[in-house]
Amino acid sequence: MNTTKTLSMPPDPDANLRQQIVAHYTNAYDESKRLSDGFGQLERHRTEHLITRYLPPPRAVILDVGGAGGVYSFFMAALGHDVHLLDIVPKHIEQAQANARQPGAPPLASIRVGDALALPFADASADMVMMHGPLYHLVDRADRRQALLEAKRVLRPGGTLLAFAISRYAGAIYGLTKGLIYDPDYLRMIQTEVRTGRRTNPPQGAHTLPSAHFHLPAELASELEDAGLACSVLLGVVGPAWLVPDLDAAWTDPAKRHHILELASLLEHEPLLSPRILAVGSKNI
Repeated sequence: MNTTKTLSMPPDPDANLRQQIVAHYTNAYDESKRLSDGFGQLERHRTEHLITRYLPPPRAVILDVGGAGGVYSFFMAALGHDVHLLDIVPKHIEQAQANARQPGAPPLASIRVGDALALPFADASADMVMMHGPLYHLVDRADRRQALLEAKRVLRPGGTLLAFAISRYAGAIYGLTKGLIYDPDYLRMIQTEVRTGRRTNPPQGAHTLPSAHFHLPAELASELEDAGLACSVLLGVVGPAWLVPDLDAAWTDPAKRHHILELASLLEHEPLLSPRILAVGSKNI
């Protein structure tokens, strides 16, 4: 009688999460179009403004972790920096490679598929790390801590982390402005994320993240501190300016655009008013 037992490896929860993220951005959502409407252009303008505020002098080594098709990678490269773009979604990397072939595109130092939990870069090799995506796609705090520890590992002493997160009440405010709170399923989703920070099970047909973590500002700061990074400031990327009526049309009017940006800047130190938060961290040792 054969008594040999076959030992099976336990499932890897991170593998399931990776598959979910890749499937979402491959089949359900085109990230390359997200910054094209009024809200997206507002976010891009303000994000570039804030990036410029904290960029080291050229020629710095910068890692854009979760940088999708490279909008901000190419922006920083055009300013004279050596930028490495990393994203977990192969489709995003294909889009970035296509963007890199466009006439006049500034060259990137590298473009590759990779995971924020295990950065393929040497210790103390980067002057700045920018993280778009990992801190809201990684729903478990232990995984977010690992991503932040990886950022700290690759940063040089004195290096800067720009960590972007989604604010806790973004979904609730969006639902109010669009009338989605009258949908019982949407309302249940919002109730869960307001209480816990966790987005799960969005209603059928909702064009949103299938699962995510939405931060309170103090929570985001504590996560950086827990990973050994000093958090110097928390900023609202767009403030409440995203709520202006008919933002698409208003953005095309130079005078109105000026007022929108003035308001975003005025209230940037109230991060809960913005759907996206920037935490600025530093590696002191």
